[in-house]
Amino acid sequence: MSETAFPAAFVERTASLLGASETERLLDALNGESPVSIRFNPYKIAEKPEGEQVPWCRYGYYLDRRPSFTLDPAFHAGAYYVQEAGSMFLETIFRQVFPDDGPLRVLDLCAAPGGKTTLLSTIAGAEGLVVANEPIRNRASVLAENVRKWGIGNVAVTCDDPSHFAAFGHGFDLIVVDAPCSGEGMFRKDRAARDQWSLRNTELCAARQRRILGDVWPALRPGGVLVYSTCTFNTAENEDNVRWLAGEYDCEDGGVEVDPAWGIVRGEAAGIGTFRFYPHRTRSEGFFAAAVRKGDGRRKTNVPKPKKTVFSDLSKKDVAAVSSWTAQPEYMRFAAVNDTVYGYYGRAFEAVRQLSGTLTVIGSGVRMGQLFGGRLKPDHALALFHDLVRDRTPRVDLDLPAALDYLRKKDIDATPFDEGINLVCHEGLPLGWIKRIGHRTNNLYPKESRILQL
Repeated sequence: MSETAFPAAFVERTASLLGASETERLLDALNGESPVSIRFNPYKIAEKPEGEQVPWCRYGYYLDRRPSFTLDPAFHAGAYYVQEAGSMFLETIFRQVFPDDGPLRVLDLCAAPGGKTTLLSTIAGAEGLVVANEPIRNRASVLAENVRKWGIGNVAVTCDDPSHFAAFGHGFDLIVVDAPCSGEGMFRKDRAARDQWSLRNTELCAARQRRILGDVWPALRPGGVLVYSTCTFNTAENEDNVRWLAGEYDCEDGGVEVDPAWGIVRGEAAGIGTFRFYPHRTRSEGFFAAAVRKGDGRRKTNVPKPKKTVFSDLSKKDVAAVSSWTAQPEYMRFAAVNDTVYGYYGRAFEAVRQLSGTLTVIGSGVRMGQLFGGRLKPDHALALFHDLVRDRTPRVDLDLPAALDYLRKKDIDATPFDEGINLVCHEGLPLGWIKRIGHRTNNLYPKESRILQL
């Protein structure tokens, strides 16, 4: 393919970085087909998918072709997430910088649509808490839906400017800044990005990225790690920003190593290890990452005084009614926000309470449902929670055509269902609720999540 398919200034700058021959190989790769990769949810499925494993992520797999994910009930059940393979490298970083299992507080600062958040949710486990932030409201709603679908229950979704997290001084063990960037690494996946690229835009992106890093640095605890990543190639948005961070703050290399066979280009900036994914070297889109450990200066963790009280306690009777829906209620706490009950793993509850008093939290924990006369009307999120007691209500496993009709929110034949609330499944995976009323059913699948494709 001719280089003229790309902005001339991009080609010239990339050639100064890689050399003419390797740039030609990169451009050829960017004009090729993107690999298809998914990451399965070990909390929901025991068997690994068929296909070649992504070498830097135990849950990631390449597919031979791109199926219609929209028409796969397992996708809607949160059994897997469609994610670009390079960004799954976050798992390798996490496992190496935090080798010992333990409760961690993680902030995914620029989180939508949720690929890294759901990965962090998986590896943080029930003992950890992931705060997933997206400042743009409509993107935050998409993030919240993907978190709900993933169904682990250890995530709080916020919609705030990155600067608001500085108030939680030293409050997080890991901060992930997958910064908004010029998107050069996505030129293959998104051809329109080539037309939108400009040198001026890369400069604006680099300045915005530095502002974000400076805003959030105070929220990282001493000894904690900040992962900075982009999906672009130029040094201004990558190594130069790592050098800026190292020059402004007391930090050191995170200590991450990679297998040379993976094809990742290992470099350094101001003594901080950097990792570059090039589509002609790795089976991924373009990606850059660096893990920066904060210096060990000591200061008491700061918790801002809450501006509002969000949670209210439940009576013992109501707690008993709600806890019967979860398989391990002894590890959970339940509280109400207005007329809706939420469930949280015990260690995370107080942290979510603190966040909710200051930040704009649009979703957290497990939205259990509403109580009427001591009985729970279950929320859709509860059906997708991995620790749901599945025989708490009658359960019906639908075949593929009926499952797709359910996901399209169509009318469903009442014959297989018992009177009242039923759990709808497909091949054992919960999809949501349906209510039988006499000879008809009320499809309770959320209208905003329904499949529109025929």
